[in-house]
Amino acid sequence: MKSIAEHNIDDRTIRLVQGDITDRDVDAIVNAANSHLQHGGGVAGAIVRKGGQLIQDESNKIGFTPVGTAVLTSAGKLRARYVIHAVGPRMGEGDEDTKLMNAVKNSLLLASKHKLKSISLPAISSGIFGFPKDRCANILVNQSAHFLRHHTDSSLENIEFCIYDDQTLGYFRKEFDQLSQADR
Repeated sequence: MKSIAEHNIDDRTIRLVQGDITDRDVDAIVNAANSHLQHGGGVAGAIVRKGGQLIQDESNKIGFTPVGTAVLTSAGKLRARYVIHAVGPRMGEGDEDTKLMNAVKNSLLLASKHKLKSISLPAISSGIFGFPKDRCANILVNQSAHFLRHHTDSSLENIEFCIYDDQTLGYFRKEFDQLSQADR
């Protein structure tokens, strides 16, 4: 796991790492889920393969959650304690930016509700859902910074973005650079 960038907001940290989110040792990892919580491919499939069938079983009990929302299950055999299943938008369904903002915000609120201190997010919706990677990075990084600035009572101390591929990582690195410049 390679740490790429870090930014502090009021003694709390937003971090960018490159690697496999299923290996992260945090309170919760975020799964880029579909509304039916069927975890067959992409990040979701990897989470269930590594964490075990329990994650899919708990998701089946929840059943359905709309685009822009997030729900929580245990993490099975993963190092994380929980999986937060965030449903991002598919490109072409309309109002995608707002829906992605809501998915991020609701993931962070859910983590706070459960008094979690650390969370790791992938590039939600930027894989098979086709959301542009640059816009994804912009929304995720800025929404997370906004959350920490405006939810000073949140239990979250560390928000991390765990990015697998170099291209997406480049977009996230650019957003971190812009965060640092804005604080100067």
